[in-house]
Order: sequence, then structure tokens, then C-alpha cells
Amino acid sequence: MGSNSSRISDLPKNEYLKKLSGTESVSENDPFWNQLLSFSFPAPTSSTELKLLEEATISVCRSLGCDSEDLLEELVCCLMQLITDVPLLDITYDISVEAISTMVVFLSCQLFHKEVLRQSISHKYLMRGRCLPYTSKLVKTLLYNFIRQEKPPPPGAHVFSQQSEGGGLLYGLASGVATGLWTVFTLGGVGSKAAAAPALASPLANQSLLLLLVLANLTDAADAPNPYRQAIMSFKNTQDNSPFPSSIPHAFQINFNSLYTALCEQQTSDQATLLLYTLLHQNSNIRTYMLARTDMESLVLPILEILYHVEERNSHHVYMALIILLILTEDDGFNRSIHEVILKNITWYSERVLTEISLGSLLILVVIRTIQYNMTRTRDKYLHTNCLAALANMSAQFRSLHQYAAQRIISYTCRHLRRYVNVLDKLYFPHSHCSTLQHCFSSLSDNGEELLSLTCSHILRSYASSLFSLLSKKHNKVLEQATQSLRGSLSSNDVPLPDYAQDLNVIEEVIRMMLEIINSCLTNSLHHNPNLVYALLYKRDLFEQFQTHPSFQDIMQNIDLVINFFNSRLLQAGAELSVERVLEIIKQGVVALPKDRLKKFPELKFKYVEEEQPEEFFIPYVWSLVYNSAVGLYWNAQDIQLFTMDSD
Repeated sequence: MGSNSSRISDLPKNEYLKKLSGTESVSENDPFWNQLLSFSFPAPTSSTELKLLEEATISVCRSLGCDSEDLLEELVCCLMQLITDVPLLDITYDISVEAISTMVVFLSCQLFHKEVLRQSISHKYLMRGRCLPYTSKLVKTLLYNFIRQEKPPPPGAHVFSQQSEGGGLLYGLASGVATGLWTVFTLGGVGSKAAAAPALASPLANQSLLLLLVLANLTDAADAPNPYRQAIMSFKNTQDNSPFPSSIPHAFQINFNSLYTALCEQQTSDQATLLLYTLLHQNSNIRTYMLARTDMESLVLPILEILYHVEERNSHHVYMALIILLILTEDDGFNRSIHEVILKNITWYSERVLTEISLGSLLILVVIRTIQYNMTRTRDKYLHTNCLAALANMSAQFRSLHQYAAQRIISYTCRHLRRYVNVLDKLYFPHSHCSTLQHCFSSLSDNGEELLSLTCSHILRSYASSLFSLLSKKHNKVLEQATQSLRGSLSSNDVPLPDYAQDLNVIEEVIRMMLEIINSCLTNSLHHNPNLVYALLYKRDLFEQFQTHPSFQDIMQNIDLVINFFNSRLLQAGAELSVERVLEIIKQGVVALPKDRLKKFPELKFKYVEEEQPEEFFIPYVWSLVYNSAVGLYWNAQDIQLFTMDSD
């Protein structure tokens, strides 16, 4: 652009930049502006070149910042006007991206502070004064940029033809930004990540979403709430003709159908999932609309796929996906409707071929898989608690559970029942001789394995019964003494207590919750779930061992009643029963089972509540997304204090 060109290394000595950053006032009609905007230098195309650009312009930026605070509010207002008022065309696409990026940079002082900023220059100008009237318009524009996912124009389509030597202000502004950003867009971003990011389909949508999340998570000012969060909390559907209450500031309307479609399509990114969480949690209008949709699978399936590929996702993304499910399962209508949606050939689910399954059964399978992954890998109590809460919310509305889903509910519970007994065995009897018993039986020809199974089952039943009787008398004291005894036997070399001892309480909590989930299904929808009864009967021996456990006795009453009732009917029907015949007997027995014999328990209901001071989690998370995902922006990693560079 223009006839003047330079290298990055020449920028500190550039006369136009010196004048721009100086103290001398420059008239808006001064030819200086055309001369400045006709100056060019090679666009940075890598994080290394962006770093060089930053270092080369430090002196200019410092000079520009001095004594210019009175102009900063005007600059921010002009950026907001540029974002909201300039129509999106091929020739303005890159200008819009640059204006949004500049806003992000203006707010990025948070990156260089370890503590969350509660008073800053961004609060001063964005929360009051001249910028405040643009709040709802800015939020609406950023949302529509996300919804539309506009791709950048092809090379050449966005550059003005030069009208005269040197060009005018409009020519310099448009083509200057275009020249500098086009290479960045096609490279997919040149942040400080070691690996090149994949090409972004819509840099404008990406930058808009990041800015929206940053604005939404600004802390409240000392004397006023965050107006951008207020706007996000209160906007309505364009089809909603009811008036806004006078008490709601910064209100606006947007097309909910378009927003829902965009959210469903974009859930592969952290920032889109975070936006979905923000809207579901904070905007009751959006939540009501989404829960009323008849195509809920369009939203739920992408969320389930995030959880299914938990190994490939960062922990924050998994948390957001899981909390979204928890919020959805707070609604009984959602819990009923997901069992009515039948899916075919879920290709990304690889454990088993699922040719046909309800959305509800698939949700159960994925959540249980997530719990199992967490218990064996990350061991995060917060994660498994929220997984179990989602299952508990659904349990009273379980309907026509898929055979595999019913099997996984029971088998996962049994896995922890066995693990619990195993941990107790190690705590009370650390020098067990079970391996010797197994060796003896293995030498007894072909019948040895069957004899071992029968004998161990009998021993375990007797052993568990005696152990649980002991626990029922002095449960906490005995457990503490056993733990101290084990710790004492290991203290010679200061060896830490084994994981199995530390995990005992967690395992007990998981068992208790899984038993409550099974009980809730049996007491509320037994007649809808013969596959669950079948799976329960198949594993009845293990459940029977826990009838006397002090922590599970109450909840085991109904489960024990169901097991005994249906087991007696199966015994009456004779031996060698096929699976089909067993299911037929179960379906017939459901009608005959006296429901009044099942003990009533309080309904299982859990509601998501944000932790106190949620900004301590969300602000570092949002800025980590900006750092890793923003197009064409570079921050020196050594200067960042808000989060560690190996952070998710």
C-alpha cells in the first residue's frame, strides 16, 4: 500500500509514528494522516515476527500512552462505534476484526496480574460514562458475528483500488489493515503456541466470541454491576413481544433459533461451550427456549462427544460440558424427553456397536464412562460428584433403558462394591493369604476353578457380613484405628499412606450415590425398566453381601426386596431360562409387585450453584482461551502472571 515501505526494525525511528505518539496536536484534516496510513511494512506471519514488532514499538507505545489518558475513553467509544455501526462487507471485514482485536488488547492488562482485577482503566471506561450506552448494541453485534460465522473475503476482494497518489484516509485504513491481516487469517493465527493452529473458518466470529466472554466476565465495578453481564442475562427472542421490565437495563432481542443452531454447530471449541454454559446458567429466557426444543439431540450429542473424548480435552472444557448436562437435567421435562429420542449408529462411540439407542441411554453410558475415567486417571472429586448428580437428577425418569446402559449402571456399581471390600481387606488384613488359597485350588484339575469360585463366594459373603457387622458397631473408630495401624507399619521410611486407604471414603460415596440412583429408578419407574431388573438379578450375589453395611442398609432395603421378589418368581419358573423368558417373567412380575412395600425416599435432585467468587476460575480460563485462540495477537509468555503456561 502506498509508495512508502519499511522494515519492522525501522519502526522506532519512523517519523510518522513519532509524530503520532508525540504531544503535538494534529488536525483531522492534516495531510499527515494520509501519509501515515500510506506507510507499509511486511506483515508479521509468525509469533517470532510479532514479538519483534512488539519490541520495536515499545518506545512508541510508551510515548503514546503518556498524557493520553483523556483520549482513551474517546478511543474506546470509537472502537465500539466501529464494531457496532459499520456494516459487514468484504471491504470492512478486516477492519471489524482489527477493531475487536484492539478491544481485546485494551482489556488484556489482566494477563499481567496474578490477582483478578477489580479496579482498572477498563472498568473505568467500559462500565460508565460515554461507553455505557453502547453496551447492549455491542453484545448483540458480537453475538450476531458468532451466529453468522462469516468467512473472510477472498484475497483481493477486500482491498480498495487506489484513487490517487498516496491514497486517502479510507483507502489507507482499509487496505492497510487488510494487507497486515490476510496472511494471518490464512495461517489460522500466529499466537505463541508452539504448533501452528488449524485455519479458522471465521476469524471475525472467533474474535467476537472471545471479546464477548472477556466482557461478560469482567468483575463488577465498586458502584455498579457489570453491564455486559446484565445484557447477556436479559436479552430475549425476537419472537417475544412482551415488554421488557423497566428494571432491566441494556436489554435487546436476538433470533434464538439462529443462536441455537450456531451453538450446536460450534461445540468443538472451548469458547463456544463456555458461551453455552454462560447463556444456560445466566439467561432464563435462553434456558426455557432450549428446554422446549424438540431437537434437543442437536445440542446434547456434541456435549456428549466432548465428554466421550475426555482424554483429548482439557479439564476446563470437560467441566463446562458436564455442568451444561447438570443444568439440563435439573428439568424433569428434559429427563423424560431424552428417552423418547431414538438415535441410530452413533459412530464415535467405539466400546460397542450401538445401532439403535435412546438419547437418554447414551447420556447414561457417556457419563458413567466419564466417572470411570476420572476415578482411574484424574481422581477429581468435583468431576465425579457432578457426574453422579446428573445421573441422580435423571434417575426417576429413566425409561426403557437400553440393555447395555442398564448393564453399565449395575456393573459400575458392582465394580466399586468389589473395590470397597478389597480396600477394607487391605486395611484390616494387609498380609492376606488369598493367593495361597488360589494356588491350592488351581491344582485341583478342571474342577478347581469352579470350586474356587464357589468357595471364594462363600468366604467373601461370610467375611463381608462379619466385617460390616464390625463396622456397624464402631464404624468410624475402627476404620481410623485400622488406618493408623497401617500407617504405623509403613512409617519406618516415612512412606505415605497407600492410595487405596485414601480412596475409601470416595468409594463409599460413589457406592452410596449409585445405590440411590438404582433405588430411585426402581421406586419411580420399575415398570419401564425390565433391563435394569435383569442386570440387577444377574449380579444379585454381590448386592446381597452389602445388606448389613451400616452406610447402605437403608437404601439396600428396596433393592433387596426387588431382588428377592423377582428371584423367587424365576425359581418358580424352573431352570434353563432364556434371556427372553427371564425378561418376560420380569415384565409380568412388575405388575404383581406391591408398590406399597417399597420404602419412599426423598426425590434425588441436585442443582448447580456456582462457587463463591466464580471469577477466580472463569477469568483465568477466559484469558487462557484468548491467549491460545485469538487470531494475530501476541503476548510475551514471560510476562503473563494470570495463569501458568502449562495451564489448560
